[in-house]
Amino acid sequence: MEFQSSKGIFLQIADSLCHQILEGLLKPGDRVPSVRDLAEEYEVNRNTVMRTYTILQESGIFDNKRGIGFFISENAVELVRASEKTNFFNHELPEFIKKVKLLKLNSNDLTDLVTEIKNNDTYENK
Repeated sequence: MEFQSSKGIFLQIADSLCHQILEGLLKPGDRVPSVRDLAEEYEVNRNTVMRTYTILQESGIFDNKRGIGFFISENAVELVRASEKTNFFNHELPEFIKKVKLLKLNSNDLTDLVTEIKNNDTYENK
């Protein structure tokens, strides 16, 4: 994983884990890699990963079973989806709309784009 300087590494790791939850790679009840293992995988300090896990636990996405490890909570998918949706509407969509206006795109341009995305999704899901 290549980290960006615009966002804390622990938050980028949290985003990566949340995307894995949404993609179904991590499912409710699954055990999360140990702090040590994930730190080695991402080549970061263990404290960075622990900070990530603490944030995800505080938000209800992870459950900590003392002495056993961290697990994906039963309602993690809903929590992550709600958070991602809020982030999209508050941050990403306004930037997209701004770019549409700057480029003077019209409804035909956007319809073509949506159609192309839809067609690509059809092929990816087969």
